[in-house]
Formats: sequence, structure tokens, C-alpha cells
Amino acid sequence: MTRAVALGLLVLMTLLLVSGCNTIRGAGEDLEQGGRAIQRSAS
Repeated sequence: MTRAVALGLLVLMTLLLVSGCNTIRGAGEDLEQGGRAIQRSAS
């Protein structure tokens, strides 16, 4: 039973990490697009 609980926690943590990476990637892309817009307006 404890092995099943440990496996469940491991799967849950893995899913949280993967979803966090997607969120960070999306935020990075948004910042990059904002930087490009600033560069276009400055030139």
C-alpha cells in the first residue's frame, strides 16, 4: 500500500512540474514578443 501511495505522489509531482514548465515557456514567449514590439517602436 505504501508503494502505491509513493507512486501516486511521484506521478502527481511529475505532472505539476511538467505543467509548470509549459507555463514558464508561455510566459517567456510573451515577454519575448513584448521585447520585439518595443524594438519595433523604438526604431
